[in-house]
Amino acid sequence: MASASPAPSTTAALSSGGPAIVYLGLGSNLEDPPEQLRRALAAIRTEISEGDFAAAPLYRSPPLGGPPQPDYCNSACRFASSRTPQAILAALQAIETRHGRRRDVHWGPRTLDIDLLLYGDVQLKGPGLRVPHPGILQREFVLAPLLDLNPDLADPLSGVAYGTTLAALRRAQPSTLRPWI
Repeated sequence: MASASPAPSTTAALSSGGPAIVYLGLGSNLEDPPEQLRRALAAIRTEISEGDFAAAPLYRSPPLGGPPQPDYCNSACRFASSRTPQAILAALQAIETRHGRRRDVHWGPRTLDIDLLLYGDVQLKGPGLRVPHPGILQREFVLAPLLDLNPDLADPLSGVAYGTTLAALRRAQPSTLRPWI
């Protein structure tokens, strides 16, 4: 996949000198999902993270759309990185590929799915990459692990606390998220 050039406002943020705090969402529902996530988190920690690594607990959630399939195991992680969002995305896709990820069914079952959710306060819209990830605000299985890592996180676009967003989602419909046991 070709890398998109950062938008002008992103270039200044990326060249600010220090590493960005990066948040990723992870999911799997094939071939021992908890083990897939543990192996992926280990790879992220050793191959991409430059420090301040933390991982959220594992959750169970029903699939979001797509064909009939098993429940997902979901988590999130946080780390510092001076890599660009595009370089992080390329490294994540390489990890997914090593885990047997196939992209032949939209919202279909998968061995591993890793999404770049947040990259500091950078806002980026390019081919193949949007930061913050556009699905954060609608997905309990993304918000809950994010908030486990940092309960004070807020949406960089609106400034609304993710905790407020999660509470609103849970008021609108019963929670389907469970700890992975």
